[in-house]
Amino acid sequence: MPPRNSPPGNAEVVNSSGVKYPKRSALVWLALFVVIIYFSWAVHYYQFDNMPAPLGADHAGKRGFSEVEAIRHVRALTQVGPHSIGSDALDDALQYVLAEAEKIKKMAHWEVDVQVDFFHAKSGANRMVSGLFAGKTLIYSDLYHIILRILPKYASEAEDNAILVSSHIDTVFSTEGAGDCSSCVAVMLELARGVSQWAHGFKNAVIFLFNTGEEEGLNGAHSFITQHPWSSTIRMAIDLEAMGIGGKSSIFQAGPHPLAIENFAKAAKYPNGQIVSQDIFSSGVIKSATDFQVYQEVAGLSGLDFAYTDNSAVYHTKNDKLELLKPGSLQHLGDNMLAFLLQTAPSNLPKGKAMEAEEKTGHETAIFFDILGTYMVVYRQRFANLLHNSVIMQSILIWVTSLLMGGYPAAVSLALSLLSVILMWIFSLSFSIPVGFLLPLISSSPVPFVANPWLVVGLFAAPAFLGALTGQHLGYLILHSYLSHASSKRMQNLSPIIQADVIKFEAERWLFKAGFVQWFVLLMVGNYYKIGSSYVALVWLVSPAFAYGFLEATLSPVRLPRPLKIVTLLMGISLPILLSAGMFIRMAGTLIGTAVRFDRNPGSTPEWLGNVIIAIYIAAVICLTLAYLLSYFHLSGAKKSIVLSTCMLFGLSLAVVLSGTVPSFTEDTARAVNVVHVVDTTEKYGEMQDPRSYISIFSTTPGNLIKEVEQINEGFVCGRDKVLDFVTFSVKYGCLTNDDIGGGWSKSDIPVLHVDSDTEGDGRTTQISIDTKVSTRWSLAINTQEIEDFLFKENSDELVPLGGKGSNNGWHIFQFSGGKNSPTRFDLTLFWRKNSTKSAHNADGQRAEQHPLLKLRTDVNRLTPKAARVLTKLPSWCSQFGKSTSPYNLAFLTSLPVLF
Repeated sequence: MPPRNSPPGNAEVVNSSGVKYPKRSALVWLALFVVIIYFSWAVHYYQFDNMPAPLGADHAGKRGFSEVEAIRHVRALTQVGPHSIGSDALDDALQYVLAEAEKIKKMAHWEVDVQVDFFHAKSGANRMVSGLFAGKTLIYSDLYHIILRILPKYASEAEDNAILVSSHIDTVFSTEGAGDCSSCVAVMLELARGVSQWAHGFKNAVIFLFNTGEEEGLNGAHSFITQHPWSSTIRMAIDLEAMGIGGKSSIFQAGPHPLAIENFAKAAKYPNGQIVSQDIFSSGVIKSATDFQVYQEVAGLSGLDFAYTDNSAVYHTKNDKLELLKPGSLQHLGDNMLAFLLQTAPSNLPKGKAMEAEEKTGHETAIFFDILGTYMVVYRQRFANLLHNSVIMQSILIWVTSLLMGGYPAAVSLALSLLSVILMWIFSLSFSIPVGFLLPLISSSPVPFVANPWLVVGLFAAPAFLGALTGQHLGYLILHSYLSHASSKRMQNLSPIIQADVIKFEAERWLFKAGFVQWFVLLMVGNYYKIGSSYVALVWLVSPAFAYGFLEATLSPVRLPRPLKIVTLLMGISLPILLSAGMFIRMAGTLIGTAVRFDRNPGSTPEWLGNVIIAIYIAAVICLTLAYLLSYFHLSGAKKSIVLSTCMLFGLSLAVVLSGTVPSFTEDTARAVNVVHVVDTTEKYGEMQDPRSYISIFSTTPGNLIKEVEQINEGFVCGRDKVLDFVTFSVKYGCLTNDDIGGGWSKSDIPVLHVDSDTEGDGRTTQISIDTKVSTRWSLAINTQEIEDFLFKENSDELVPLGGKGSNNGWHIFQFSGGKNSPTRFDLTLFWRKNSTKSAHNADGQRAEQHPLLKLRTDVNRLTPKAARVLTKLPSWCSQFGKSTSPYNLAFLTSLPVLF
């Protein structure tokens, strides 16, 4: 018999035989959906946007943290303008930080010793073995750092044990760097002031490192670790970074030893951090690096890496400015860091060997995540393994028992319910991905949602949701058809009307249980590879399974299935939403922001690729998280209204894009467009001819530059006819002027690659002298298909020894950056491969004379008249974008052919 009482939220419908069965009304279903969305957004708000109130100096007191005082530092640092390595502005920024450090020294507690060191780093070479800079040699010279050591006067052991807190003063050339990383420097200055009033009770010193050179390849951290005497005393490293501006500064890397994250979880007032971010960052999906890599890889330290990630679209653009820094951002990080240091500095920290011994066990990394930014959960990998294995074994046992009891029909029903999951994924992806291909065809920008991220809800989430509904409903119909056939004999004693209802309820339950399986698979994979983010799969599996078992499951074969209760869904998904909804939304926002710089080598990436990645991510989140909710859809009266609403949302969003009502970019969320005056001698080695001089415009944001060059109106021609190689930073699509431009540079600025000797003995060896003239920032590529090894010297000092060279696509890359007094003359010794080029043609038929052995780009931080004029005409919704591989506004290109 059907149930006498309808579950909450169900409408009682009477069929033609007078038998009552429940049917969910469209209103209830819609209300349920709205509640889930609202709850998810509320979780995101409290986890990432709910900021503490900024404190003034009077409220914070001598021993507290004041955002008002920290903002004063940000304002002073941004007022000097962009302060890249070698600039006058960087000198001004250094002097400001140095003066503030001296003030802290004077105001410190009488039992606290504050030491200030204005450290000058000599030339060095940094070769990272992993990450963004693998296969490169990063060379630096004439760098200055400000180092502040705070320790108790009467605790001698503190001199030999220290906690490092580090960030960088320098910015890229394109921004004043309010977020990256003047905000971090400001927090450190205000933090140092507070710590100087507490440190008399510490057992460890606290070293504040204000370094320069980070933006050019982590050079500041490397020079400190390898050259400064205090570096040997460090037991734990904390790095402060920004990949956006403001918001909550979250931990996105921790470890490898769990001590730091465990102390942070105990002490922090507003803990914020996700191991999911660490897993994504360490996978290499995000093409970035921080000083924390140096502290881990070179110094072997454990610790924490923090980053501001709000408004990631402004990263390294003109819009990284103080006006966009959200109030409470600095207070959040400052309060957390002060509490952490007061928890950690008075304790006994394990020294290097003791910590390494624990790390080698392979069980002592930590799993961590926060709940609404108020509480942090931390447990070690050993416990995670036990927990995951236990859940996996119990799940297998329950499923096997269930299938044995249900027999063949249960096995087929399970297979068909899994088919519904597969169809859900197929339809969701097939509905959303084509939108990614469509947008570049119908919109002036392939990424029309950057300035208005809410557009992705209609453009991608709506079709993905509709596809998931369609796919699962198709699976439901197939499952329903099988159950109708299989149950005909088993339910012969029931009337056809009741049989039909029972079959619907049973199909609904199988679809709900199919949601367990996809999370179960993810949990097994994550557990096998020891992925920390597996806790997400764990909660999305266990919580709904527990709710289902507690409220729905029965071992009695006599009891007929009933419709799923609304309370089962709410009980099952409340905890998973609480623990993961904010993270899923934040990751979507970060993906949208990175679209501004998605095309790392302009023109090398299809315009639709970024959209497709966003579409796949959104479809995956919908299929994984809404599978339980969608199983309630098929017995509701909301089918038509939900489908119609979703189609209307998609159509409205598409209409907004087509009409251009909402701009793709704004003055505060700008497109990345670079303007470079190029002086090119790459085709004229050994010839006494004038170099070519032209202006190049390119963008790391997908899309053509037609609108931009029309507004500039300086005779630019756009296309893919000429590939510009800014020494392995290749521009495959850009715009060039045809006129030969003089002014703002001279022939004496052109770098020189000169062959001093070329000898044959046991092997061929070539001596080359390099003169970069006025440039102290340059990139050199060595053809590793021809060259087996090399030596690099500066004034007879060996900077890069033989051996240990890597390569990227057949090139080993040098990146040099330094201060104003950096050397400009170098000696390079090349050792050729035995099978190096002998003929006038290489393998692809290109003449060897044109096949480069060396490629060199030198940068000068100078605006020529033509480049300045173009920049003034650049639309307000455009901004230059800086990174370690991109050229300045004046760049010189030269090369040395294989057959020189």
